[in-house]
Amino acid sequence: MRAADRTRAPGGARFDLPEVDAFTRPYWDAAAEGRLLIRHCAGCDRAHHYPREFCPHCWSEDVRWQPASGHATLYTWSVVHRNDLPPFGERVPYVAAVVDLAEGPRMMTEVVECEGDALRIGMGLEVTFRAGVPVFRPRPGAVPPPSSAVPPPSSAAPLPSSASKTSS
Repeated sequence: MRAADRTRAPGGARFDLPEVDAFTRPYWDAAAEGRLLIRHCAGCDRAHHYPREFCPHCWSEDVRWQPASGHATLYTWSVVHRNDLPPFGERVPYVAAVVDLAEGPRMMTEVVECEGDALRIGMGLEVTFRAGVPVFRPRPGAVPPPSSAVPPPSSAAPLPSSASKTSS
């Protein structure tokens, strides 16, 4: 089976690529060029993501595409060990994540070029692109070397059984 065929479901559907429409085309065209765009509202001066034709904060329709810095911090993540949809099954394990973009919005994405056990909430990330899709990787110096890893906290001593009882 050819690699291109493994990334498609029966009937040719790709589960890792969005359907591009006239509204989102600028976003995906920029991503194909290695640029990340977000929507910015002139009414309330706030950015948002995912792309919408109106501002989700103030409902203004005065929103425009704006280049994003590509910097983010890790908000949360999960290491996916099983996914039956093509081509995700060939990528496991992978890191599904939510990041806070420097401009403010949160974005669902994937973290690449980093093992799951090296991830830390708040670590600095930068955008990179895989086949025209924005994903994030640690910024240089953002992943602590294994020797400087913080040891897990020692477990606290259990409370005496009398401490957990309430008096009447």
